[in-house]
Amino acid sequence: MKVLVAVLAGGALLTAGAPAFAQSAKTTLGPYGYGKVRLGMSEKQAKATGAVVFKRAGEAGSCSGWDLKALPSGKGNVGLFLSKKRGVALIFAAKGVKTPEGIGLGSTMKQIKKAYPGVKTAASGYPYVSAPGNSKAYYSFLLSKGKVYELALGLKTQDCVN
Repeated sequence: MKVLVAVLAGGALLTAGAPAFAQSAKTTLGPYGYGKVRLGMSEKQAKATGAVVFKRAGEAGSCSGWDLKALPSGKGNVGLFLSKKRGVALIFAAKGVKTPEGIGLGSTMKQIKKAYPGVKTAASGYPYVSAPGNSKAYYSFLLSKGKVYELALGLKTQDCVN
């Protein structure tokens, strides 16, 4: 599986959020997506949710960058990548957003291993795990000084980043 150095460099940099027990659909990056925005949605379907806004075109057939309206990622970053072939291919966690297992920005590797006993390390050195409940998706994590600073949900077949 290709895991992302570029992905995580292209997403939003954020900090830890609300406790797991206080999560709602608005603060959860679940195995299929975030709120109304789902992995695999076409551009037309994603736009129809009213939850995304175009940010930048992809170069020569690569993926375009979008933001979640409710969670703008800031200048130079994107909240998700949309592939012409695969639709919504990657969604980045924003501040306060966690997985259903309670992992978010600011979580430690120890917490990741506890939440996801099957976590693996990609050749790039970054941890990733199949998204529980969705065999077509994975979560990937970037850590610095022992804490997650970027978290993404992606299609295993995504063609946006390495």
